[in-house]
Amino acid sequence: MTQRARSLIAGLRRVEHGLDAIIQPVVFMGMAALIGVITLQIISRVLFSAVEWTEELARFLLVWLTFLAGTLAFQRGRHIAVTFAVDALPARLRQLARLLATLVVVAFLIALAIISVEYMQVQSFQKSAALRVPMSYVYAVVPFCAAVMAWYAVVDAVELILTGDTHEPRETPL
Repeated sequence: MTQRARSLIAGLRRVEHGLDAIIQPVVFMGMAALIGVITLQIISRVLFSAVEWTEELARFLLVWLTFLAGTLAFQRGRHIAVTFAVDALPARLRQLARLLATLVVVAFLIALAIISVEYMQVQSFQKSAALRVPMSYVYAVVPFCAAVMAWYAVVDAVELILTGDTHEPRETPL
């Protein structure tokens, strides 16, 4: 591998780690907020009358946390994969199969990002029942995470093309 290829991969990985450094604390803060909201909901139901907005906020936080944490899992190569057939292939065919699969994932994620942006625009007039928050804010996590995962997959594809392998699963400290 040439020095130029190494520096390209290193630059792509720096962007990837920068995104990770942003998403990871957001997931942590979201989990803390979810725990706090659910605790408030339980206490208010037991001791007082239920605080109306807690159930809705907990639901929205759970949606955001699911997508953001799924993005982190994708970056670390932690999603479920059945690889026994690909692993049985000769090295060059295995690399080609992995590249093809990665490109299919990129295409799917780009389509998901585009469609979810269109969906956000269609639903932009709708507000949530209790919080009166535009639902487009709730749906915004889908195109964001699809775009970030597409970036991660593109980095994997470039690395596969240049080196013949990726660093899967990537270990990133929590």
